[in-house]
Amino acid sequence: MGVSVLKKEKLGSENTPQELLVSLYPPQKRQKVKEKDKDFVIARRPRLLREPESGISWDALPDELLLGIFAYLPLTDLLKVSQICKRWQRLAFDESLWQTLDLTGKNLLPGVIGQLLPVGVTVFRCPRSCIGKPLFKNNRPLRVQHMDMSNCTINVADLHTILCRCDQLQNLSLEGLVLSDDVIRSIAQNSSLVRLNLSGCSEFSAEALEMMLISCSGLEELNLSWCDFTTDHIKAAVNHISTNVTQLNFSGYRQNLHISDIKTLVTRCPYLIELDLSDSAMLKPECFQYFHQLICLQHLSLSRCYQISPADLLELGEIPTLKTLQAFGIVTDNSLQLLKETLPHIKINCSHFTTIARPTVGSKKNKEIWGIKCRLTLRNPSGL
Repeated sequence: MGVSVLKKEKLGSENTPQELLVSLYPPQKRQKVKEKDKDFVIARRPRLLREPESGISWDALPDELLLGIFAYLPLTDLLKVSQICKRWQRLAFDESLWQTLDLTGKNLLPGVIGQLLPVGVTVFRCPRSCIGKPLFKNNRPLRVQHMDMSNCTINVADLHTILCRCDQLQNLSLEGLVLSDDVIRSIAQNSSLVRLNLSGCSEFSAEALEMMLISCSGLEELNLSWCDFTTDHIKAAVNHISTNVTQLNFSGYRQNLHISDIKTLVTRCPYLIELDLSDSAMLKPECFQYFHQLICLQHLSLSRCYQISPADLLELGEIPTLKTLQAFGIVTDNSLQLLKETLPHIKINCSHFTTIARPTVGSKKNKEIWGIKCRLTLRNPSGL
């Protein structure tokens, strides 16, 4: 049984739009009036009757079937059908259709976030977007569990307006954003957080950081690299990072990260599998003794830790679990070759970038967020 998009009903002109009449029934050629037919006569024009036809009307389809059809529509078409009628608007914004949303690199006008996120979005990807005021209509909590707002252009107050409504986050990336203590406190209310990427973030206190780390005790992947941390921030981090953390990026603290901090960190997080301490100029070979205590350590990054020599790195070959070692800036080409021959079981300088807690890895063509592919995506470059 087919479904007709437009029922080709032969309706009277008083009930049919003039444009449709013209397209379906082109005007007939006017006949010349004879002299004897000039008398004025009142006569009713016969109404064209509907003809029975196969198929059913869209209105006769149940909600479940329409939702099944709408589930195949891209975002732009879904927004268009929502303007057809009140019923279609209700169905087009059903939460089952809005589980995953990708607005990467878009100009989101004021009110867009406030209209779309409350629909039932659980996966939200919008890195490098310019985000206007959310303009939420109420204070109900959002259902977002996975959110990537890395390198967005957004006001700090507006960011707080979004995050204060989130309490179910499992994965969050705010890389490169200016934050505040209010934003950090909003993050802290997500006790189920597993992955957190705050790389390059700034403008929040050591006290707020400590409170967040205590609250988010279930963290397994944490990226705190290259933040504007003081010594107090470093102490707050190494003393309160979740003991469940297995992957940690704590790079970029040239003058503030000391060997004593490594000792505290290793004691607190003994099950680290991946550890990035690159660009920590104060670290010396004396810290290697603590790396030996990490019974699960597989991946270690010490790039540009200039007080560590290529010869010192040979000691790391005694860590039985170690698989990869990044030491860019420390070893020359000749010493690199010698290291590879001496430590054949370890891959040395095989990756320039860390993927710890980052939502998307690989090429720019990868549209996934922590392994989840978003169904609804806006391909049109213009703003919403």
